[in-house]
Amino acid sequence: MSTERKVALVAGANGVIGRNLVDHLVSLGDWEVIGLSRRGGADRGRVRHLAVDLLDPADARDKLGGLTDVTHVFYAAYQDKPTWAELVAPNVGMLVNLVDAIEPVARGLRHISLMQGYKVYGAHLGPFKTPAREDDAGHLPPEFNVDQQNFLEQRQQGKAWTWSALRPSVVCGFALGNPMNLATVIAVYASISKELGVPLRFPGKPGAYTSLLEMTDAGLLAKATVWAATDERCGNQAFNINNGDLFRWSELWPKLARWFDLEVAPPLQMSLETVMADKEPLWNSMRERYGLEPSFGEVSSWRFGDFVFGWDYDVIADGSKARRFGFHEFVDTEEMFLSIFDELRKRKVIP
Repeated sequence: MSTERKVALVAGANGVIGRNLVDHLVSLGDWEVIGLSRRGGADRGRVRHLAVDLLDPADARDKLGGLTDVTHVFYAAYQDKPTWAELVAPNVGMLVNLVDAIEPVARGLRHISLMQGYKVYGAHLGPFKTPAREDDAGHLPPEFNVDQQNFLEQRQQGKAWTWSALRPSVVCGFALGNPMNLATVIAVYASISKELGVPLRFPGKPGAYTSLLEMTDAGLLAKATVWAATDERCGNQAFNINNGDLFRWSELWPKLARWFDLEVAPPLQMSLETVMADKEPLWNSMRERYGLEPSFGEVSSWRFGDFVFGWDYDVIADGSKARRFGFHEFVDTEEMFLSIFDELRKRKVIP
């Protein structure tokens, strides 16, 4: 174990990616962790939280200006917006404001880790070249992930620190109030279907039911993120990070339904955002009946569910570069979903 002091600054510490990353860093035993988020959090052990508005350069400088011991920045913050173009300014701006605030004061800064995704390859726009590889050609903007990496590449020139970019598929793990949380979407959709006595129908486009997909477990991603940030071979590199297996909803969906003791029926394309618009009273009655914790607003990532279930084309990337560089972890995607459902039930998120 290294004896050098390691202090991690995790931006987006309350999201599904950041929360799992913080937990993994703590489990390693030799990290001090500072979590950044808009609403802050409760300090514990080696973890302390700061509430900061990274959209505000002055607030970022004020809150981060004293963090002189930071050695590694893990950037997983995200600001959701209605359109792809609108995502660029806030998401690039937050990263710039963070680096502008921390780089001048953290003299021992060694690495900045950037969380990206398959949008770099145009996966959100329609059918794209698969399996996507890290050196694939770019596409027309706007795309904030690309702009963020360009910023880091330019900022790093002549500096002692390095950067890495992690490109997961859909990230699944436990976190509430997250706009991109597919496991919770499925779990709450299934719970409501069961409450209403209807089978669990796949709600996406017909072609999406048989397309080839992959997922990224949040715990696996946390391990890969720390690996890339601390292995010198990974400096100034991008890596696709996925579970290592492929699936089709047509095979996985009935297995997920079985966990909820639900029958399946043929897929029926429908917007979850639309059909769930009137379900808050039902959810409130379920909260009272089953002693559930979260409000409907905390579990309803319906727009993201519609987005993922609309992929009527293959969404896969080649993860072999990470393996060639030394990362060999993998996760069974079916087991991942069932484990998350177990956790959601244990934490009284679902009945």
